[in-house]
This record gives sequence, structure tokens and C-alpha cells, in this order.
Amino acid sequence: MEVFTNIADDLKLLGDRTRLAMLSLLKEREWCVCEFVSIFDISQPAVSQHLRKLKSKGMVKEKKRGQWVYYSLNVEDKPYIRDVLDHMPDSKTILSSLNKESVTASCE
Repeated sequence: MEVFTNIADDLKLLGDRTRLAMLSLLKEREWCVCEFVSIFDISQPAVSQHLRKLKSKGMVKEKKRGQWVYYSLNVEDKPYIRDVLDHMPDSKTILSSLNKESVTASCE
């Protein structure tokens, strides 16, 4: 039954629309925390909290570049998460739904 508990816990994280959108965006490329702040119009600590939860379940991995942290998708061992993300819209559609034509944050 442990496998069911782990899968249920993973899927609970996707119940939050911000986390689901973040993972959907990460399908196409890595993103910086500052870009997510700009996209979702939420504070940096709020973005970091969402990403911390995703990282704790192994769904994202992080890479530091200078003072910035970039996140990428890490669901190769979670085919059920990949299946969900395969049905999510692409980044252009997600950004449009958030009234964002493009990402204006620059993390360089």
C-alpha cells in the first residue's frame, strides 16, 4: 500500500493550480524563480515554497547559477505525473491564460 500512498501524495501536489502550471511550464525548459515570480504575480517566498514542495517529492531539480536558482522537470520515475503533464497546455497557452505575452523578468 506504500506505493498508493506515494502516488496519492504526488498527485495531491498537482491539486494546486500554481504548482500544476509550474510543472507544465517546466515540460519545455528550465525556469528561474524570478521568472515564476513575474509569471504568477506572487512573492518570491511563495514561489520558493511551491518549488520546495515539488523538490521534496523529487518532481523538480534545481541548479544554482550565481545568485539564481533554475528548476527543471524531474519526473522520469513518475510516469503517472508525465501522463498528466502530457495533457496540459503548452507554455504559450499558459502564459496567455495568465495575461502574459512573454516573461519580462531577467535573471542574468
